[in-house]
Amino acid sequence: MATVPIQVDRSRRTPLATQIYWAIREGIENGRLASGARLPSWRDLAAQLGVSRGTVRVAYERLIAEQFAIGLGPAGTRVAERPSRSSTSEWSPEAPPLPDLFHEFGSVPLAFQMGVPSQDAFPFKLWSRILTRETRRAAAAPVAYPDPRGDPELRKEIAAYLGVARGIRCSPSQVLVTGGFSGALGLAIQGLQLGRMGAWIEDPGFPLTRTALGLAGMPVTAVPVDAEGLDVAAGIQMAAGAAVAVVTPGQHAPLGVTMSLPRRLALLAWARRSDGWIIEDDYLSELQLKGRAAPALASLDHGGRVLHIGSFSKTISPALRLGFMVVPPELGHRFGELAACLAPAPAAAVQRAVAEFLREGHYLRHLRRMKRLYAARRESLLRCLGERASDSIKVQATAGLAVVLSLPEFASDVDIASRALQFGLAPAPLSPWYMQSARQQGLLLSVTNLNERRLPADCRRLLELARQHCELKVDGK
Repeated sequence: MATVPIQVDRSRRTPLATQIYWAIREGIENGRLASGARLPSWRDLAAQLGVSRGTVRVAYERLIAEQFAIGLGPAGTRVAERPSRSSTSEWSPEAPPLPDLFHEFGSVPLAFQMGVPSQDAFPFKLWSRILTRETRRAAAAPVAYPDPRGDPELRKEIAAYLGVARGIRCSPSQVLVTGGFSGALGLAIQGLQLGRMGAWIEDPGFPLTRTALGLAGMPVTAVPVDAEGLDVAAGIQMAAGAAVAVVTPGQHAPLGVTMSLPRRLALLAWARRSDGWIIEDDYLSELQLKGRAAPALASLDHGGRVLHIGSFSKTISPALRLGFMVVPPELGHRFGELAACLAPAPAAAVQRAVAEFLREGHYLRHLRRMKRLYAARRESLLRCLGERASDSIKVQATAGLAVVLSLPEFASDVDIASRALQFGLAPAPLSPWYMQSARQQGLLLSVTNLNERRLPADCRRLLELARQHCELKVDGK
């Protein structure tokens, strides 16, 4: 008969039956009580512990109900069959996904950190008031399933905004609200039934997109980017039979160039000829710091080949996990059903708050303020770096929200970025954005969360780390 040490503590608030249950369960899970072992009878265990038989019966009945034990009537109670410990992996702390892209979830943005808007300039009081009001309304709404395509009011406001700001003529029926860019990309991959067909991505290009397509089982072709954007002719030469191209034509990520009109027309022509698709990642929308943002690629699409994806992560907050996708009219019904079955829109209260933020004009005013603020911070960063950078470290402004520090070929931008984190700085290494072997070494420095008072010291520290690293490489250490 199996034995397991059981200690009952009458001074604890936990019922005695629960203490007995947990002691036996722990013995089963850690292997001290083997599968098939017979447990003591109610009478014997009650006498051993000095408790009533009813207390032991309650513990045994719970073990049987949760399939840790089997009641065999007169034959007693035995430990149920369990997987052997050798067949299960040891517990370990959960590793975060994509650690090279997201260094720490839920933390306050650090200096130079990419992908997050300003922490100090967002109108939190206004947003809190709107969100609180819409949360109350959502709580009082009918207990029914919401539209899986997204809140009708938000879809209407997004369609209106895109018409004014991005030149896209679309109806709310073409708009789907998604769980950020990732949610929209997942819907696109499934909705277009791409399967294991090939895809073009930009080189350099957003690592998350490359990873997502790879996880979907799609062969990926890295198409080079030059001063006019994606080289369409090179893409046709490298993989003419690709089914989809994922591009950032408004502001290339991460180099910031805008795709030229000839390249846009060539890409649309390729999609029409090859029956292919274009996924437009409009990650910064109209948040162009120099001049006016070019219209979206989807505004030129008259053949229904472009799926336009945007999000509020860079303009409001990535914590919303809120994005949207505009699909050609003939795909609206299919994508609506796909959203209903696999990826319904996020929480209604957040959607309604964003709809109100758009409808009352706060969103456009906020974007105008952010443009001025980010432009001023970029100038301060360029000035600071220009005064301190050496000949081997080049400073390059981009049209996006980042400044690029170009490093010598022998340097390791990944190592420098890792060391910078120890000092509260979060530049992003540029080389992981490339697929080809000739990867440019550099650091991407976002301008969104810079502290003017600490900026000189932050720049000095970062450049010092880069110089020290380069000197060690030259010395062969």
